[in-house]
Amino acid sequence: MAMPATEIEALIQAALPDATIEITDLAGDGDHYAARVSSPSFAGKNRVQQHKMVFEALGGRMGGELHALQLTTVVPN
Repeated sequence: MAMPATEIEALIQAALPDATIEITDLAGDGDHYAARVSSPSFAGKNRVQQHKMVFEALGGRMGGELHALQLTTVVPN
């Protein structure tokens, strides 16, 4: 079952309200996405911790509804 990009964005935005999120459908199939998430909440956290915050926002949908997510996280300047 494919997951719409708007749902991915909404889930991340709900967990990280200060985030700027860009979602790209990599294969046009609704299963393979890239996400760029920029959030001040990432300040002071390493990359693994930042990614964990995003994956937790997705509430266990990775590997099920959402097959693949190429994730880039950044702290805004």
